[in-house]
Amino acid sequence: MITDQTDDIDYEIVAIRYATTRTRGVRDNFISVHDLHDGPMPMDFYVWAIIDGDRIILVDGGSDEEVCTRRGYRFLRCPAAALGQLGFSPEQVTDLVVTHMHWDHLGNLDKFPNARLYLHKSEIAHATGCAMCQPTLRKPYDVNQVCSVIKALYADRVAFNHGECRIAPGITLHHVGGHTPGLQVVRVRTARGNVVLASDALHFYANSLLGNPFPVVVNVQDYLDAFPKIEAWADSPDHIIAGHDPVIMQIYPPWSDAVRDMAVRLDVPPNGKPMSNLPTA
Repeated sequence: MITDQTDDIDYEIVAIRYATTRTRGVRDNFISVHDLHDGPMPMDFYVWAIIDGDRIILVDGGSDEEVCTRRGYRFLRCPAAALGQLGFSPEQVTDLVVTHMHWDHLGNLDKFPNARLYLHKSEIAHATGCAMCQPTLRKPYDVNQVCSVIKALYADRVAFNHGECRIAPGITLHHVGGHTPGLQVVRVRTARGNVVLASDALHFYANSLLGNPFPVVVNVQDYLDAFPKIEAWADSPDHIIAGHDPVIMQIYPPWSDAVRDMAVRLDVPPNGKPMSNLPTA
């Protein structure tokens, strides 16, 4: 846990896009679609790097090419290698927040050897307990990734969140559940205010705007209850970052021209509104 900084630090945040799919439709992204016109609704996959000088706090590890390809998604780049394109090394990652243990968030842990992992206690209980006897609940998890967490636990590299915790000055984790029992979001202080990395509490901005959850969900009530909580933790709706929405790459400026299609800055204001991606009714 980081303890050598002051609370008035302002972090930079970068969203790194590592995979994508253009074959999903509206029907694939909502629990109820009877009031929505079907059509294409692509999905992007991200990890998020919180930067303070030469120290990186990574939110989620993403996945690798084998897992993405096996599950039918287009792999673009390794998140660890992407950090190198931004001028950082995987060894600079001191902390890695696992928002939840699904296959697209839990991979690549071995590529960040100096990172301490932060999970919610109910997430690892879910992913290693009797719920995994149910194929529907087991499907979003990857057994090799889950085993990598167990190995890290036995190596004293895992810390468990019990609800809300501060992992560094200006960075807090907040348990919301819903999509998975142990899903947590990350609140980060930046120069533009408090930004909330919502991960899969909010796959698309449209899930919140329509009050219509993503169909992979363990507890619908918890999923819906998370929306007002996230709004309260963020300084404004423009400070909320959806977990899989391609509009992120359109409304936020690139880290640099060289990585325009890979990495955008979230610590600066967006240049557009996320509701532009709202499917029509």
